[in-house]
Amino acid sequence: MPIGDLTDFELRLLKWISASDFVEIPWSTKRAAEAFKVEENDVYEALAALTFKVRDNIQIFYDDGAIRMVADDTA
Repeated sequence: MPIGDLTDFELRLLKWISASDFVEIPWSTKRAAEAFKVEENDVYEALAALTFKVRDNIQIFYDDGAIRMVADDTA
């Protein structure tokens, strides 16, 4: 699925992840929800959608007791 098919929030979240270092700095859904002024559940749903819609552009993994992620917002 092309990046152009993402919702506005999914695209903004993908760009934010891509511009951030969530490999060295553990991911925080709470911080993401606060940054985007949405509920944590909205962040979880958008992350799940990203892993389905643009699976080649996002990697989410668990390391050293925390969620880590990397994204590429280009298509």
